[in-house]
Amino acid sequence: MADIRIALAQIDTCVGDIDNNSQAILDWTQKAAHAGADVVVFPEMTVTGYPIEDLALRASFQRAAEAALLTIAGRLHELGLGDLSVVVGTVGAVRPSADHPEPRPTNRAVVLRHGSIVASYDKHHLPNYGVFDEARIFAAGQEGCVVEIGGRRAGIVVCEDIWQDGGPVAEMDDAQVEVLLVLNGSPYEQGKGHVRTELAARRAHEIGAPLVYVNMVGGQDDLVFDGGSFVVGTDGALLARAPQFEEHLLLWDLADDASTPHRGAVAAPLETEEEVYRALVTGLAGYAQKNGFTSVVLGLSGGIDSALVAAVSADALGGSNVYGVSMPSVYSSGHSKDDAADLAARIGASYRVQSIEPMVDAFQGELHLEGVAAENLQARVRGMILMGLSNAEGHLVLATGNKSELAVGYSTIYGDAVGGYAPLKDVDKSLVWALARWRNTVAVDAGEIPPIPESSITKPPSAELRPGQVDQDSLPPYDLLDEVLDAYIEHAEGRAELLARGFDDAVVDKVVSLVDRAEWKRRQYPLGPKVTALAFGRDRRLPITSRWREPVV
Repeated sequence: MADIRIALAQIDTCVGDIDNNSQAILDWTQKAAHAGADVVVFPEMTVTGYPIEDLALRASFQRAAEAALLTIAGRLHELGLGDLSVVVGTVGAVRPSADHPEPRPTNRAVVLRHGSIVASYDKHHLPNYGVFDEARIFAAGQEGCVVEIGGRRAGIVVCEDIWQDGGPVAEMDDAQVEVLLVLNGSPYEQGKGHVRTELAARRAHEIGAPLVYVNMVGGQDDLVFDGGSFVVGTDGALLARAPQFEEHLLLWDLADDASTPHRGAVAAPLETEEEVYRALVTGLAGYAQKNGFTSVVLGLSGGIDSALVAAVSADALGGSNVYGVSMPSVYSSGHSKDDAADLAARIGASYRVQSIEPMVDAFQGELHLEGVAAENLQARVRGMILMGLSNAEGHLVLATGNKSELAVGYSTIYGDAVGGYAPLKDVDKSLVWALARWRNTVAVDAGEIPPIPESSITKPPSAELRPGQVDQDSLPPYDLLDEVLDAYIEHAEGRAELLARGFDDAVVDKVVSLVDRAEWKRRQYPLGPKVTALAFGRDRRLPITSRWREPVV
């Protein structure tokens, strides 16, 4: 019996773009055929994009996906690729559901061969946690799927099915499969890569067959898919791995002799800072391009947050498509204005200066605001300028706030919180500094000019809304703040647990109070790429109106 060549097509799809997704399937299948593949496996819901949310419930969408699938099968046959087995994901036909009063569609994988659908599999385990809401829109599958490819028995499951003990994966052992093909739409989060490979290794050992894990890549709204597709052997050995954050065709041969498995290309893992940075770039690029934006505009204050967002933007869309606006007030320092101009020059961005002073004076001539109201007025004038330029010139406005600020409510609604996308929404301040230093180091190592001015990294953070203002006037140091926020938000620890960790009670009470009072602001903040295990948004759903307060012990 001959070896079987399996191609893992790690591609970027767009939700609802059924025509282009279909063309991508055809193009990558041809690449796989030219590479001598016997089977090509695509990610979860390739035809429709993922996640499709309530689009799954529209009959018109279901019909379009079904028609596209039949068209793909026919075109593959016409192209002389009928002998190739092509495994793709799509939305399945509506079926009765024990969990819903009305029938629901399925999250389906199909095998195309000789111009037709020769096998199908409906995802059994429907995740309903974190960013997932599949139990709401899909019906669960009940049957397993084993197909013969080149005389070898291949099992097929979808994503969450390998995360749950038992079920369709456990049945593969009895079915004596020789390889398990897994279609995935697994979003990126920091540190998740090794969790996937360790889980896959356990499943491969349980069924006594190699496991082929194909993951999608690209940005989709607030999710980033990192690819990193791989193959693991029954002994847990990593047999092949694709690079992260790029489309790729990974080839691996299923050996005739299972005792001596073949090894394919193994991409090197990324360090933490590079992995997160590339996730931010991928998320922004995907959101902009898939929503028809070719350029972005943001306020350049000379501070670290806007500097990092500008660098990410230049890497995602090209420096010439980044439009930076310095909007100084009477409180803006000279070095902040200089740093903003320096940054724009370093990344090749368009740069303009628009003083807010005359506009603030006009408002104040009518309103006579004081204190925080006067400070927020400055931020809101800046927001109006950016939105005006967006409307006039067609740029996507980027909010530059970070997760630490968003957690404690240090953002101004209709001010610095305006925009269509927030690249640092899930990046705390400590990581902002680490990413900035990493990006500059990469540039130096490549013999390039570091994109971020050193003074933007080293100077104390300040909103510069009043004389001599710095963030630490009203917040704990960011390294301490981020520790408390991680425990309270990421790990859902209460006041008693925080005090048990050794945090000062005054710091705990202040931080907890700020976080709890700012939920309404977070609901109105633009979406941004999820890079941690728990991001603000679909991961963390708390009521805005709530009188719950952490009890004082």
